[in-house]
Amino acid sequence: MSAADERLRRWRMVLGGGGADGTGRALTGRDAAMDEALGALYGGAGTGGSRKAAGERSAGLGGSAPHVARWLGDIRTYFPGPVVQVMQRDAIERLGLSALLLEPEMLEAVEPDVHLVGTLLSLNKAMPETTKETARAVVRKVVEQLEKRLATRTRATLTGALDRSARISRPRHHDIDWNRTIRANLKNYLPEYRTVVPERLIGYGRAAQSVKKEVILCIDQSGSMAASVVYASVFGAVLASMRSIATRLVVFDTAVVDLTDQLDDPVDVLFGTQLGGGTDINRALAYCQSKITRPADTVVVLISDLYEGGIRNEMLKRVAAMKGAGVEFVTLLALSDEGAPAYDREHAAALAALGAPAFACTPDLFPEVMAAALEKRPLPVPDGT
Repeated sequence: MSAADERLRRWRMVLGGGGADGTGRALTGRDAAMDEALGALYGGAGTGGSRKAAGERSAGLGGSAPHVARWLGDIRTYFPGPVVQVMQRDAIERLGLSALLLEPEMLEAVEPDVHLVGTLLSLNKAMPETTKETARAVVRKVVEQLEKRLATRTRATLTGALDRSARISRPRHHDIDWNRTIRANLKNYLPEYRTVVPERLIGYGRAAQSVKKEVILCIDQSGSMAASVVYASVFGAVLASMRSIATRLVVFDTAVVDLTDQLDDPVDVLFGTQLGGGTDINRALAYCQSKITRPADTVVVLISDLYEGGIRNEMLKRVAAMKGAGVEFVTLLALSDEGAPAYDREHAAALAALGAPAFACTPDLFPEVMAAALEKRPLPVPDGT
């Protein structure tokens, strides 16, 4: 196919056909099937729309689960995974297909991703028993993918931060970290003796394997925070697997639920949440505050869009009290790849004035944010926050 023909083909796929597209090109074979799959979603007639004139795209997936399942199979055949995930998300939002996700054959046909997990969690209470095992399998697949992507780097980053915070300047011989000691004393190298004089010894204390820090993840489970809940649950499980960090995970809306005892399985954590409902940040922080026993060694991470339905001034007083006692307080407006959703800017500014800047955090940045908090150094706040 010539470059000109390929350009014409691409324009035909973009414009969708019909006399108005001006290409005069008909689609056949795989191109026609791709065009039909796109037309079912983006053709413009809405749910259950009827076919247009010959050569034009039809629109709508109707209310038939088998029809939708076939369409999901088609898009997985014709498009790469990231595109499939975007099309699934658009189908759920544009054509109101959430209810169809309650059927097992639908779940078996979808391409799992974080946003699909959020949708499933929002439907959790309405989900029939025949669907729950399939839904858990879908959620577990996504969780395992996220753990594989995030766990190793998170453990390495936080272990380094914990080691640096535990470093001592007068270690016993068997506690000396020779690599860091040599690097710190290279200026004392004596060429004539071909040796380094270790004026400064660096090492770790004997309690290196004991709990050094306590982390409390306090997660807003309102509907807009779905992706953040998924990522926070995975990170919570990773943190809980580190012996030197005591991790607590708390989710809240107008009620507060402590899911710490389920941290060994983030899928259990996710199905223990209930997305949607109101928000009472003050009540959640009161609970977290009551669990703090070592303020100077505790990091509290609030993940919320800060739309407070509780007592605003009390919420701010609690944050100020925790920081005054030595707690490192981190406020994340979102923990997702999409950036910050709509959030309460007045509350964000008030927290920043208390020394707890509120910002959106990607999953890849989260280990660095936690490392900075554990070491009590400035947080790596993204530009433009």
